[in-house]
Amino acid sequence: MGSLEDQIQQLKQSRHAVILAHNYQVGEVQDVADFVGDSLELTLKAKSTDAEVIVFCGVKFMAETAALLCPDKTVLMPDAGAGCPMANMVNAQQVRDFHAKYPGAAVVTYVNSNADVKAESDICCTSANAVKIVNSLPEDEIIFLPDQHLGAWVQKQTTKTIHIWKGFCPTHQLFVPERILELKAQNPGSVFLAHPECSPAILALADAVASTSGMSAYARDHAGPFIIGTEVGMLYRLQKENPDKLFIPASESAVCPNMKKTTLEKVLWSLQDMKTVVTVPAEIRERAHQSIERMLAVR
Repeated sequence: MGSLEDQIQQLKQSRHAVILAHNYQVGEVQDVADFVGDSLELTLKAKSTDAEVIVFCGVKFMAETAALLCPDKTVLMPDAGAGCPMANMVNAQQVRDFHAKYPGAAVVTYVNSNADVKAESDICCTSANAVKIVNSLPEDEIIFLPDQHLGAWVQKQTTKTIHIWKGFCPTHQLFVPERILELKAQNPGSVFLAHPECSPAILALADAVASTSGMSAYARDHAGPFIIGTEVGMLYRLQKENPDKLFIPASESAVCPNMKKTTLEKVLWSLQDMKTVVTVPAEIRERAHQSIERMLAVR
């Protein structure tokens, strides 16, 4: 029958599929993927291919976003139970209630959110373009959700008033300043890269604040060593792209259990059985799609 990897590649070809893996996936899943990157980066890759099937190795909101932007393709999730705690910290009704308190505010939603929340939003953003998106809007008052730390990071770089929802990423909460200082002392000349989902106390220690795609670009252009303040799966990609450089996790405990639910076996079974298919209900699909397209239109 061949190895799991061989079986996956054969099925991928027969299904006219493309395999996408988020940076936080386990290394062997990253290795069988056609593209590895952040959630939006992957969806845009999928949109540009002629594949009929997208196997999205990530969490649910990512597969939903792919389904929104690629309505002509079948989107599969190898593990349908891989959700995002932060995305689940706000729902559509809560967005409507929060907006009612600030009716003149524009609603900016981080792409790390579920489709029903995107549908209630004026525009989406990524961790890489959040400041640009907020500053592009005519409104001086902004509702930002669901991540409070990304919202606080944006607030520091704009004159607009931002009302921030109090969601957070549990994995990015695991970093502590004392450990960062300890690692920096142990590794003279090291560069601390932190994801903007980290707390303000951690971001204050960072030499650079960057999305996962930003970290990849930064590591290519600098010598290091690097202390990496995001989910540990990112270190696999960084080390693979830069084998001669040193990457140190800011915390060995920074593991997203949902990202680790996807295995090679589940990728194979997903292609074999053509499941689980991810769709977005018609009543929210168009509005959620518009919030993403508005973001993509900002240059």
